Order: sequence, then structure tokens, then C-alpha cells
Amino acid sequence: MDLVVKSVDKQAIAGAFGRAAAKYDTVAKLQQQTGEYLLGLAQAEEIGGRVLDAGCGTGFFSARWKQLGKQVLALDLASGMLGHAKGQHVADYYLQGDIEHLGLADNSVDLCFSNLAVQWCNNLPCALREFYRVTRPGGLIVFSTLAQGSLNELAVAWARVDDYRHINHFLPLRAITQACQPYRHKVINRQYDQHYPQLLPLLNSLKGIGATHLHYGRQQGLMTRKRLTALAEAYPRNNGDYPLSYQIAFGVIYCDK
Repeated sequence: MDLVVKSVDKQAIAGAFGRAAAKYDTVAKLQQQTGEYLLGLAQAEEIGGRVLDAGCGTGFFSARWKQLGKQVLALDLASGMLGHAKGQHVADYYLQGDIEHLGLADNSVDLCFSNLAVQWCNNLPCALREFYRVTRPGGLIVFSTLAQGSLNELAVAWARVDDYRHINHFLPLRAITQACQPYRHKVINRQYDQHYPQLLPLLNSLKGIGATHLHYGRQQGLMTRKRLTALAEAYPRNNGDYPLSYQIAFGVIYCDK
């Protein structure tokens, strides 16, 4: 099974999320919902005092962990996001870095917390190996990621408009579970549904959280009024609303090394 997402453009990812930093928390409702659930999964276990927030974004959950009395290292690929987090004083330490190549010592944190970040990695097993490496024996890794089937309604609508790929490739749940197999783990799958009265706010919500089409094969070009109208007409409606669903996989890995 292919666990590798080919040709992720990390420079584009960092740029898109960096540009979204200032307004990110006002539109990142999904991220806040999944992060709260993930935080609950972590709190259900005994965890030590050092927390790595891997892919911290604006530092929304870095701040939550700090409020809970933890020593927090906030890490993100996007300098714009990290700068915003630092300006909010959400953590104790800040590090610009790549989840797949963490610049941290072995066994240096008690908890690795990563909310909706690993879907932007080239190789999920590589990211999990890095999380496992930097987490001490007896520590915990919790992560959430978008799974295959996310944004399905938007994908269906675009397929009716043209032949380009407009939706990022997300790993199927079985591939995410397979990536966790080397470790003692559990994987939980949950669906989150959002509804919009019009199509443009839906599209703007994706742009606002930086989650535009960033993987290989991105179509270039502007969204014209004609294309927007065609997309709206093709979109599968639900009681007049524009639904958008996300398949979210939550992973819990126990560091038994």
C-alpha cells in the first residue's frame, strides 16, 4: 500500500499557511474541533510536563497546553504561523522545522501533539518515526489527519465542471492505520460536517485556513465568475445548503521503547 504522498510542495504549503496566519483562528473551526478532541485523548493518559506541538499553526493549542501547566515547544514549517504564535506568547520555545526531519534530540519530550498537520507530509511513516524518536519511553503521541473522502462534495462538483484535480490527495484510513502498525496504537475515525449558505464562503474557508490545493498537480488559474457559477450549479446541495464533510483519523501511539 502506498503510504507516500508524491511531490508535496512544502514551500507552497509554508507560504499559504503563513499568509493565512492573521485570520486563521477566525475560520479554523474544524481545526479547533479536532484539536479539542485530540487534547481529550491525550489527557485521558498520564503524560509528563514537556509537550511538542508539531505543526502548531497559530499556537491555539500550544496556549491550551501552556494553560494546563505544560512546558511547550511550538514547531511549524511556516515562518508566518510561527511568528504569529510567538507574538501571542503561546509557548516556551519556538522552532521552525519540518515534521519529517525534527531538529530535536531523542527522547526529549513527554507528549507529541500534532493536530491536522501530517497530511502535508510526503511520508506518514517517516513523520511517525520522528515523533516516536523524540518522545521518551513511556510518553505519548497523539495526532489527527485528514483521510480519504474529505472534501468529497467539492471533489464531486469539480469533476462535473472539468477534468483537473482540485482536491488534495489524502491517505485512506487503512493506510494511516498501517503506518501506526509498528507501535502499540489505536486509530479512531470521525466525520465532521460543515454547511454553508453559499459556495463562496465555503471556498473562502478553505483558503482562509491555507488548505488550498497544494499537492502535485495543482491547477493554475483564477476562479472566474463563470467557473464559480458552474461549480455552484454542479455542487450536491442539502436542503439548499452547500455541505462539506471531512473524514478525520485520530491516532494514539504509546511509546513502549
